[in-house]
Amino acid sequence: HKSMTDLSYLACAQFLLSRPDVFYPQFATHNAHSVAAVLQMGRLHPDYEFQRLHGMGEGLYREITENRHGAKPCRVYAPVGHYRELLPYLVRRLLENGANTSFINQLDDPDISVAELVRDPVGIIGTLVEKPQIVLPKDLFGEQRLNSHGLNLADPEQLKQLQEELNALADKHWTSAPLVNGCPCSGQEQLVVNPYDKRLTVGSVILAGPPDIGRALNEASEAFNDWRLCPVEKRAEYLQRAADLLEQYRLELVSLCVREGGRTIRDALTEVREAVDYCRYYAQSALALFSESIKLPGPTGEENRLYHYGRGVYVCISPWNFPIAIFIGQVTAALAAGNTVIAKPATQTVLTALRCVRLLHQAGIPEQVLQFLPATGSMTGRYVLPDPRVAGIAFTGSTATAQFINRELAQHHQDIVPLLAETGGQNVMIADSSALLEQLVQDAVVSAFNSAGQRCSALRVLFVQEEIADKTIAMLIGAMQELSLGDPGRYQCDIGPVIDDDALAKLAVHLEIMRRQAVVLYQSPLPEGLDHGSFFPPSLVEIQSLSQLTGEVFGPVLHLVRYCESELDRVIAAVNATGYGLTLGIHSRLDAAIKTIRRNVKVGNIYINRNMIGAIVGVQPFGGMGLSGTGPKAGGPDYLRRFAVEQTVTINTAAIGGNVGLLAQDLR
Repeated sequence: HKSMTDLSYLACAQFLLSRPDVFYPQFATHNAHSVAAVLQMGRLHPDYEFQRLHGMGEGLYREITENRHGAKPCRVYAPVGHYRELLPYLVRRLLENGANTSFINQLDDPDISVAELVRDPVGIIGTLVEKPQIVLPKDLFGEQRLNSHGLNLADPEQLKQLQEELNALADKHWTSAPLVNGCPCSGQEQLVVNPYDKRLTVGSVILAGPPDIGRALNEASEAFNDWRLCPVEKRAEYLQRAADLLEQYRLELVSLCVREGGRTIRDALTEVREAVDYCRYYAQSALALFSESIKLPGPTGEENRLYHYGRGVYVCISPWNFPIAIFIGQVTAALAAGNTVIAKPATQTVLTALRCVRLLHQAGIPEQVLQFLPATGSMTGRYVLPDPRVAGIAFTGSTATAQFINRELAQHHQDIVPLLAETGGQNVMIADSSALLEQLVQDAVVSAFNSAGQRCSALRVLFVQEEIADKTIAMLIGAMQELSLGDPGRYQCDIGPVIDDDALAKLAVHLEIMRRQAVVLYQSPLPEGLDHGSFFPPSLVEIQSLSQLTGEVFGPVLHLVRYCESELDRVIAAVNATGYGLTLGIHSRLDAAIKTIRRNVKVGNIYINRNMIGAIVGVQPFGGMGLSGTGPKAGGPDYLRRFAVEQTVTINTAAIGGNVGLLAQDLR
């Protein structure tokens, strides 16, 4: 609301005026109320000036600059440049000044009194807060569920406190072992090191062996029938408690995510929020799907109902790049649907996963229902996948691993065991000549390099129309030069390490190939002191065509391809030809171009004129097609159905007296 903008302006003005030792404030506004407020606040600190746009506000500032009781200077400025730079500026000015709430617009309205025109924005906001249609962030989803709690990362005091609290956890030693019925298993410990600096130890883990796997499958199988028949209201209650506990222990989870997974503080905070949202969303979804049977239409004399139940023992195999959100999302969906769960996290982030499991148990999930089995991929493939007690697999990871799991299930099981897979993508962003370059570059940099490019949704290839390619490249390089690489445990850090030396080696090999076959336009320099971490510099590479990439490059490498306007259909065909279909971005202000791309690309999530990462649970259900996954989408309305079996019950009501309701009707 405009009054909130006005109030924010005054708050900033007050702060600037309070520090004359640091700032020389320059206030540009055509709002008479704002000018008067600045004059009042600036009485004790008179060293400041006003500014106005040439040709505007002349009458207002004549009163200020010629005032006999204390004139203030006013600097007059005018935009200078080419039409490409000036046009967006002028459009913004027209939109601002032409808006119904604009001071200048209202000044010329004879129906608006002077008293209303200069009304205090604080008073206006007081009336707005009482209006129910303006909801607080926590109530964003209405009665469906509570929104996850966030932090104001623009508040230096909150950031300072957050940093101090995380620093206090920086040396904590964590341990993990497989949990069968909540009891840790014994075995050989392995040290866990920080990918930022491998000299730093995070803790130690024990991985599961064949006996642990066998016992866990036995226990989960025995617990299934009772859990399947557990009232869905109880299961939903446990998940709601789990959401609260995740928020209560947020700092521990963030610390683990940063130290074990190399995630930045911002990424880790967002991940905890996503996990909380999953718990609450699936709790609500389960109540809607499992509380009552669905009555189906049919002829009189019979009744038809559809019931949903859990499948059995679900194995949830989660990745290291989202060790909290995806891990929690898979596990809670399976539990909400009435399945018992074998939770198999990535070996790189076992400590984080165990803390999540402990919180789920603390929330009320029976220990026999949720078993924790950190194990190597080979151990899982040999002893878990072929086991006849496995009723379903939820997997997030590489396409090759998903295909291997699919073959193993088909080969070893008599039943047709469902595989719910979310895999990688050759994710593309298409930008035509109408794109707003500042927004395009900002969104491309965030999409490609956030989380060190280690997101399945991350931007891999940017198609840029020839007319804007050179300018876009120059701006991309400028933006990359501003990225801060280093310790992800510092909130100023933009990009941390890749997960381990194997990932680092694969990226290095790819870049060497690109040096021979393409043009490396820019690599961000690595700061000193990162020699003991798994750091790969964000890189910008120009290639001739998408076919030069034979697979997904999982790291901070952005490939750029130029295209002509007449080649848009060929660009779309090239995207579809990869076989991947996860995310795609479009930057254009042409509705026809957006419609053409949207209707013809085969991808699961399309983002228009924004970045293409950070899907929100229940708002942007996430998942791909083709080589990028099986669907249905995580955090979407159909996800829980994949974890359930359906049962239709048809009753011949005529055999027990017919349709009593129909007989009772007066048909005369």
